[in-house]
Amino acid sequence: MEKFKYLLLLTSTAAIVALDQATKIYIHTHYRLGESTSVIEDYFNITYVRNPGAAFGFLAKSNPAFRENFFLILPPLLMAVILWLLRGTPFKERVQVIALCLVFGGALGNYIDRIQHGFVIDFLDFHYKGVYSWPAFNVADITIVTGISLMVLMSFLEQKKSGKAKA
Repeated sequence: MEKFKYLLLLTSTAAIVALDQATKIYIHTHYRLGESTSVIEDYFNITYVRNPGAAFGFLAKSNPAFRENFFLILPPLLMAVILWLLRGTPFKERVQVIALCLVFGGALGNYIDRIQHGFVIDFLDFHYKGVYSWPAFNVADITIVTGISLMVLMSFLEQKKSGKAKA
């Protein structure tokens, strides 16, 4: 049963990367940079954005030589850490296994963009009228944030559970 987690990693990563890359290819080939289509007026647009940084534009304005090397080296290292963590996580901890798979698949999806283009294609643009705008993101970002959120939630629940056990 332990080998099933690697099958889950393979299939979930393939699905995430396929959906992520298909949506990004569509945006890259059908939209001009900055072009936007309103989906829900005043709340949600599809907007072609190129993100040279990480989530929410982190490091986007840093020295390009540093940023490019950083984002070419860091993702494979983080994916190796995820594989190491997955190896040590028993399959019975399914939520943790799924969370690691989500982060791995999303990281690979965004890494493919960096290798191909030197930036990540973002296009999901949520905003509130002209008052507030959330940074644009993509399918890979959704799976990364979901995976990390699950890990944080599970850690919180485990701490709460162990705290009650001590009381």
